[in-house]
Amino acid sequence: MFEKLAEVEEKYESLESKLGDPDVVRDQKAYQQVAKAHSDLSDLVGKWRQYKQARIQLTETEELLSEKLDEEMRDLAQIELDELKDKIAAYEDELRVMLIPRDPNDDKDVIVEIRAGTGGEESGLFAADLLRMYTRYAERHGWQTELLSSVDTGIGGYSKAVLGIKGRGAYSRLKFEGGVHRVQRVPVTESSGRIHTSAATVSVLPEADEIDVQINNDDLDIDTYRSSSAGGQNVQKNETAIRITHKPSGIVVTCQDERSQLQNKLRAMRMLRTQLYEREIQAQQSDVVEKRRSMVGSGDRSEKSRTYNYPQNRITDHRIEHTIYNLPAFMDGEIDDMIDRLNAADQAEKLKVEN
Repeated sequence: MFEKLAEVEEKYESLESKLGDPDVVRDQKAYQQVAKAHSDLSDLVGKWRQYKQARIQLTETEELLSEKLDEEMRDLAQIELDELKDKIAAYEDELRVMLIPRDPNDDKDVIVEIRAGTGGEESGLFAADLLRMYTRYAERHGWQTELLSSVDTGIGGYSKAVLGIKGRGAYSRLKFEGGVHRVQRVPVTESSGRIHTSAATVSVLPEADEIDVQINNDDLDIDTYRSSSAGGQNVQKNETAIRITHKPSGIVVTCQDERSQLQNKLRAMRMLRTQLYEREIQAQQSDVVEKRRSMVGSGDRSEKSRTYNYPQNRITDHRIEHTIYNLPAFMDGEIDDMIDRLNAADQAEKLKVEN
């Protein structure tokens, strides 16, 4: 590990020199690439240098203890030695985690797709609750949100909703939210007061840039139609809704939420690029395919990754067997504790593989 860290520091210093190279500065594209690579290594190199400094202090303290000292000075030096040993051990743990190869998509924006599953109208209402939860979470982090596409049920729920979230590190925080989310509660549609179980599926995809996916216009079938909403209250007289079919892959995306046909087309293309990008990743990494299948499943309530139990005021993530007892706050977007634990579990699994 230490040889690798020394190599990383050497690369970091080389990049630092390039940032002052006039030839690199004149080439904006090259400068940006070097600056990003330098920035990506800064936290790791900073931690490595802190570790090395702590090792130097440890050696100095050990040498001090080998000298003749009065009892008070020896006690103080011993306390400092113990603290340094604890600090060094903590640094080593942090460095091992930081050396785990990063997911190249971690800094990307995300597209969150929520679909009602088993449970009828109640599953649509729960899908709406999940949409609000992720919107509130994004707001808490200062990220931008945009409802890209939705199909409402007419009673405040959604059979499908697609949410775009823009913010640094959005994918790294939300990528483990994908899966089947199961809710247990008394629905507003239930007159007898029985606890009902329903489910919604969540899919979290890194949003692809145009440079990530090249789309040939000849591969697209683009249809327009009149957008509508449940109840027929806001039926558009003009054909502003867009349906795009990508012929080589068979992927179909639709968007009707904007009043402008152009805006609907731009949104639909964002969703199409992201789905194509995901397929490209799956083709390259078979383990991603398996992970995706296990996360999303069929939407049946028996295939659960997380349960929201309203009568017991609890949320349980079954992948890591962690339970939180504060459901109102969780549904208002306070989900960082669960996300931190999911990321920690993932890091622990990766460390096992590395070792």
